[in-house]
Amino acid sequence: MKKFQLTTLCFLVFIFISAQTNNNFDFEILNGDKSKGWNVFGDGSHKVSFDKENTQSGSVSGSIESTIDGNGFKALAYKIPADFGGKKIKLTGYLKTENVSGGHAGLWLRIDPDIGFDNMRSRKIQGSNEWKKYEIELDYNNKAKTIVFGGLLVGSGRIWVDNFEITVDGKSLTEAPEKELTKAQKDKEFDSGSNIDFASIDNETIKQLSLIGRIWGFLKYYHPEIGKGNYNWDYELFRLLPNYLNAKTKVDKNTVLITWIDKYGDIKPCKSCKSISDDAFLKPDFTWMSNSLISNELKEKLQYIQKNRHQGDHYYIDMKPGVRNPDFTNENSYSEKGYPDDGFRLLSVFRYWNMINYFFPYKHLMDKNWDNCLSEYIPKFLNAKNELEYELAAIQMIGDIKDTHANLWGGNDKIQEQRGGFYPPVHVKFIENQLVVDALFEDEKSENSGLKVGDVITHINGKLVNKLVKELNDFYPASNQPTRLRDISFNILRSTKNSSDLKIIRDGKDETLNLNLYDKKDIKGYYSWYIREDGGTSYKMLDNNIGYITLKNIKQEDIEKIKKEFKDTKGLIIDIRNYPSTFVPFALGNYINPDRAEFVKFTNGNVNYPGEFTFGKSLKVGVNRNWNYNGEKVIVLVNEISQSQAEYTTMAFKASKKTMVIGSTTAGADGNVSTIFLPGGLRTMISGIGVYYPDGTETQRVGIIPDIEVKPTIEGIKNGRDELMEKAILLINQDIRNTKTIKD
Repeated sequence: MKKFQLTTLCFLVFIFISAQTNNNFDFEILNGDKSKGWNVFGDGSHKVSFDKENTQSGSVSGSIESTIDGNGFKALAYKIPADFGGKKIKLTGYLKTENVSGGHAGLWLRIDPDIGFDNMRSRKIQGSNEWKKYEIELDYNNKAKTIVFGGLLVGSGRIWVDNFEITVDGKSLTEAPEKELTKAQKDKEFDSGSNIDFASIDNETIKQLSLIGRIWGFLKYYHPEIGKGNYNWDYELFRLLPNYLNAKTKVDKNTVLITWIDKYGDIKPCKSCKSISDDAFLKPDFTWMSNSLISNELKEKLQYIQKNRHQGDHYYIDMKPGVRNPDFTNENSYSEKGYPDDGFRLLSVFRYWNMINYFFPYKHLMDKNWDNCLSEYIPKFLNAKNELEYELAAIQMIGDIKDTHANLWGGNDKIQEQRGGFYPPVHVKFIENQLVVDALFEDEKSENSGLKVGDVITHINGKLVNKLVKELNDFYPASNQPTRLRDISFNILRSTKNSSDLKIIRDGKDETLNLNLYDKKDIKGYYSWYIREDGGTSYKMLDNNIGYITLKNIKQEDIEKIKKEFKDTKGLIIDIRNYPSTFVPFALGNYINPDRAEFVKFTNGNVNYPGEFTFGKSLKVGVNRNWNYNGEKVIVLVNEISQSQAEYTTMAFKASKKTMVIGSTTAGADGNVSTIFLPGGLRTMISGIGVYYPDGTETQRVGIIPDIEVKPTIEGIKNGRDELMEKAILLINQDIRNTKTIKD
């Protein structure tokens, strides 16, 4: 339930160059209008330059200045290899600001892959400030591969950054401890390629590879020697495959597998290994060990490993502290291989399938039987003829787990190229099962587009919108169809060309027009499906003594003001048709609920018994204090944009007897996310814990079911109405205890 922010965007938009021996941490080495080693990324329209007038030391500083309206962010970034040891890494740098507003300024530091991150967002640096020294310190370990750092500006204003320094355990980089490599990290044999080549694959080969994929993944998470990090398990696969595939008979193949397993030594009986918990919600399935291709001798070996499996700290899997969602450690993304060879593409299928098989809390909610997906995707991955086909195969497999968190968030550059770099100057959304223009941007391009709010788009470049949606469904992972349509609407008018021919319906009449498309940074006020940058306060008083709160831009300091100003209002409307900017389930949940109540419980995986998921205790919200909300009616607004933290927050609010949820089905993707890296630099995520109501009712895929369903209409959009808000106000002004009257 973490906000999609800089840590996600960093992976999507640029490739760094390697750091040089003489690091240019102070911008002094210029090459034209660029500074050596420094890169720029971000979605804002900001201008980046290297300033010779405003410096903290030397003759050059880095500068970021907002242009147009200052939406989004821009960052300066420098990357160095993590080829040193240590326990703490510290970034020191100097920052100067001028009229920063609508966001924040800061230094930032990230340790990849997914080890540590800080962008100083919590320090809320705004306004104008002279040069000042700042520090960021993060935990560091030998799993780190790269260190990325720099300065950033979110929102409007201008910043200067200068004189960066990296220290490790209080020492300079030149004095940093030597990196202590594991045995797995020392294995470099296949760094330049797997040497695996499938000239062709038939059904028998697919069947054999599916079995290998299962056994390889089982040993990865169960065998004690692999769990210790004594073997590079990716490369052990490449060592096995030639011998296994060259074996002609079932007996020969089983001999190869038995010899392979014996290579990793004898396994001592495990005295601490416990049986599957009687109250386990999900249990690992080992029926595959009875596969007809597996001999009795091999089966006995596998069953012995299952009973005497690895315990404790594991090299390839951990659980995040506190929340206990999976942390897939020491997984090389092989990002230098944009289009991986046959062996690495096969590895991609095996790695992802087993991660889901053993550590995805919602495997039981898929439409497909996950057991069959290995044999389905092995040929798709191996037959991918180029980088685009590989990315498309990956996003289809990711889509099969039916989790809105699980998309191709990084390494998808060819898919992005295919979708195009030209965007419409209007916002569209699926309303009443039709693609509708629901908003114009604050740009003359919108006004001159020929489209009006309420127009229904029926054809794009001669193709029916409904047919386009069917073609796109498999490439837009989502928990449910309303959320998939949300994501498709964001890209459906996007193109590689700078215009599209449309057929529309306006006021009941068919019309045609040619729509000009633009680079989105050139569209003033442009926004995607999940946020509209309209600034302003997060709360206001409506007519008739009704309080309104939007979580879109709520700040921690707003909460105490809200408690005081809204305490005695007639009713309260909380708008969660957004992603909350601050975590408020308990701060506001306790405010609106004087009665302590359970509102959620979680399932977590088990590193000591991969595939097992058990429930923890339910969490409670609500306290009886003199600052509790006195009103009788709290209306929460949700729709398909309400996702993850928004859904979790709604569950907390729903625990109050005063609360009624209205709107439409939410995104159905709750739980803290876990990152997964795949060969070729692909990056995806999963919902890492199972989220349930206290009675065991599921939220994944289902979402938060509103007490009263209210959806926008085309007519309402045309007339500029917010029909959910209207309904909320109506409910507060009525006696909401008479629910039958309301629903009728």
